[in-house]
Amino acid sequence: MRFLRDPSELSKYVNQKIINDDKYYLFIDEIQHVAGFEDVINGLKVDLKVDIYLTGSNSKLLSKDINTKLRGRSIEIKVYPLSFFEFHNYYQRALTDDFNEYLLYGGLPYLINEDSSNGKIEYLKMINETVVIKDIVERYNIRNPHIFNAVYEFLCSNIGSYVSANKIANTLKSQGYKTITSDTVGNYLEFLTNAYLFYKVNRYDVKGKNYLKTQNKYYAADIGIRNAKINFRQLEITHALENIIYLELLRRDYIVDIGKNYDNEIDFIAKNNQDTYYIQVSYTVSDPSLKERELRAFKNLADGYKKIVLTMDRDPYVHLGNGYKKANIIDFLLKDDILSLI
Repeated sequence: MRFLRDPSELSKYVNQKIINDDKYYLFIDEIQHVAGFEDVINGLKVDLKVDIYLTGSNSKLLSKDINTKLRGRSIEIKVYPLSFFEFHNYYQRALTDDFNEYLLYGGLPYLINEDSSNGKIEYLKMINETVVIKDIVERYNIRNPHIFNAVYEFLCSNIGSYVSANKIANTLKSQGYKTITSDTVGNYLEFLTNAYLFYKVNRYDVKGKNYLKTQNKYYAADIGIRNAKINFRQLEITHALENIIYLELLRRDYIVDIGKNYDNEIDFIAKNNQDTYYIQVSYTVSDPSLKERELRAFKNLADGYKKIVLTMDRDPYVHLGNGYKKANIIDFLLKDDILSLI
């Protein structure tokens, strides 16, 4: 039914299906494929008694312009992969078993239909190819897909690391991609975030109270898709944990930045309407040197916001001195209110 991508054909089709004055519910998937769909939707809302639900996998749908074009009569509902709470609630196995699988294969809902590891891997690789080819290479008419693929793979290999278009371009040039430029890389990074394969996280200078223009981080929209893209190698546990925590903070409606505190870096600054938290992520702080390194990020932060280290440690101690707190990562993922309670 590709003809429905034509806005006039879509309008005609819907009008033909509505045959009386009853209230109708209209669901349109992947609406971004219809050029100028806003005019169609506005026309349907005026002419018909219809409740309309639109879905799309392109971040341009989330721009303020869309709500304006829909005359301010739309509500945005963001949909993420399964949270660990949802994942564990379905499987109900041992916590560590479920968490290890979640860390490896991610939270795409379809995976609950796949019992074997091979089935999960093949599905994730298929998603990679489908999204990359259909939503990016074809959509943006990328002339050098092998270069785009190299940028995509670089980003997958460097989740949670500071990156820039210049850094990626220079790295890939050293690997033989001689024609690549930082402008091209910048475009590719935008394509990857538009397609919801990655989220770009801005860097905030706590002392200067301003956003920095360089050295952002990128986190994968699903850790399983990322792992499949790099053939399940480079499964760095700390960056993978950061990725999962970042997504969970988004689910809980936090605005999330990374922070610069003098010469120290803060993993996450999470804000909502009521609270702000400084968050460090570490697999463990049982070693005194690791503990000192993580707590250094909080030094000289005198604004009264709660400072928390999330780790995989299972000991019961939540106080780290100087008002700093610690919580277990799995507990954090399972309990919505843990940050406010500790």
